[in-house]
This record gives sequence, structure tokens and C-alpha cells, in this order.
Amino acid sequence: MQKFTISVEPEVLKIAKEIAARNNTSVSGLFRQCIRAMDAIRLPKKLSPLVKQASGLAKLPRGKNYRKLIEEARTERYL
Repeated sequence: MQKFTISVEPEVLKIAKEIAARNNTSVSGLFRQCIRAMDAIRLPKKLSPLVKQASGLAKLPRGKNYRKLIEEARTERYL
């Protein structure tokens, strides 16, 4: 296993440690799980005809884009 260093604000590190403790893992394990979960959920590069036809039917909340909504849903589900 290879080591690397990341920089985060103290409050982010505190939250990461709390989440890791609740999940009986380390901060490194938590990071590993998050990266694998994000890699497992990939958006298709090409849209199917049905998706193209349905696009524009739903309105996103002001100030949000679909990537931000997906990120929030992943965070809620996996953390």
C-alpha cells in the first residue's frame, strides 16, 4: 500500500474521524470506501433516446446542477 498526504481543514478532519469511528474504520479506510463508491457509480457518456426525450421535464433547484445533486445523494447514501 502506498502512502500520500492530503490537506484538510481541522473541522473536516474532525468530521472524518467521527464518521470513521461510527463505521468502525480508519480515516484511510473511509477515504478508500468513498473513492471506490464514487468510481462504481459512473454516469453514461452517451444518453439513451429515452433520456434525451425526457430531458428538460424536471427543473433543478436554483443554484444546483445535476452533478452537485448526485454528489449530495452519494454523500448521504455512503456516509
